[in-house]
Amino acid sequence: MSELTSHLFGDAEVNSALSDEARLQAMLDVEVALAEAASDIGLVPSEALASIRNAGKAQLYDRAALAEDAARAGNLAIPLVKAMTALVAASDADAARFVHIGATSQDIIDTGLVLQLRKAIPSISAHLARAATAAAGHARVHAETPMIGRTWMQQAVPVTFGLKAAGWLDALRRVRARLDADLEAACVLQFGGAAGTLASLGGDGPEVGRVLGFRLGLPVPDLPWHAQRERLVALATTLGLVAGTLSKIARDLALMGQTEIGEAYEAPAAGRGGSSTMPHKRNPVSASVALAAASRAPGLVATMLGSMGQEHERGLGGWQAEWETLPELVRITGGAARSIADALGGLVVDAKRMRANIEVTGGLVLAEAVSATLGSRLGKAKAHELIEAACRRSIAEGLPLKTVLAEDPQVSRYLSPDEIEVLMMPETYLGVAAEFVEQVLSKEVGNG
Repeated sequence: MSELTSHLFGDAEVNSALSDEARLQAMLDVEVALAEAASDIGLVPSEALASIRNAGKAQLYDRAALAEDAARAGNLAIPLVKAMTALVAASDADAARFVHIGATSQDIIDTGLVLQLRKAIPSISAHLARAATAAAGHARVHAETPMIGRTWMQQAVPVTFGLKAAGWLDALRRVRARLDADLEAACVLQFGGAAGTLASLGGDGPEVGRVLGFRLGLPVPDLPWHAQRERLVALATTLGLVAGTLSKIARDLALMGQTEIGEAYEAPAAGRGGSSTMPHKRNPVSASVALAAASRAPGLVATMLGSMGQEHERGLGGWQAEWETLPELVRITGGAARSIADALGGLVVDAKRMRANIEVTGGLVLAEAVSATLGSRLGKAKAHELIEAACRRSIAEGLPLKTVLAEDPQVSRYLSPDEIEVLMMPETYLGVAAEFVEQVLSKEVGNG
């Protein structure tokens, strides 16, 4: 991600965990832990560890030179191991032969990536929890605040803002739980040597792997997964779901914040959401970040899915396609999660404008309520016919629906003026919205 846009489209903690320095450090951490694990079972002399540990610092390496060498070698691990070996040899020539013992490049790259994911994705989960907490607050405060429900971008019937916020909350919980579970499933050690047999370590391979996993805090799978990528792809797919869920919230916020709607908008702040030419603008910046992420995420997820058909014991091209794809997906999802958490946390809600928007049709949005009540006395089909005709007249003559209804002898025969008045009140036609909100709120926000 470009440094110029990393603060806009990313998240500081996620970006840090996925930076070039963090990538090098994660790979070096694996190399050091590998030497320590081998030493624990007697394959590496303990006196060799000091030099190896001292060489395990990312700031000691020339990134530009590593980048050039990686282009020739085909991956970053090869030049890094070479540079690390030379650095160790400079202080202890004998210790240098124990660098990268029993491992292959993919072991270091994959396990290094897992360490980065383990550090980066909890930040996304924390933003999702923060967004869920904010959504819960809106749901609680506005459980009975009427607003117009919209279907096919048209006014439908009244709902409550609390119900909309509860919908956000419920979805955020689900994707957060799935993200946490898929991260846990993906955080396993990769250690198999050249072709997944650990042959160069003889019979000691499994024990080195067990100790290595222990030292890195990673479970050891039943066998290496060099060409079996479903754990990472499942995580990528869930990241796509997270981005999509955040985009739903962002779309709602953007639409509610339109000038003509004005029901809710991102909190204003100096230098935020303005225009280079129009001083009056209040643009939904946070929503735009989440929507941009959701536009990009499907392609990145598709690349991960498309890379799964890897050849034999080690993939050619498919594995390499993951190197930039998955980190980028994590980055943009992190930015989207941060943005929506910020937006919901500072959301300005205009309940009066919500009420005004319900009334803009002159009561047409409550036609269903009248039809349902009238239908219980007159029959559904006849009631629908009468109310549909009344709606047409209301639109054609610009009259409030309750006026038309009161003047219709067939309607007034079954509904009194007081009943019509009550039926024209949004609060009387909210169904079980409050019950749904309470049902969602009854669960703990932090449980995902």
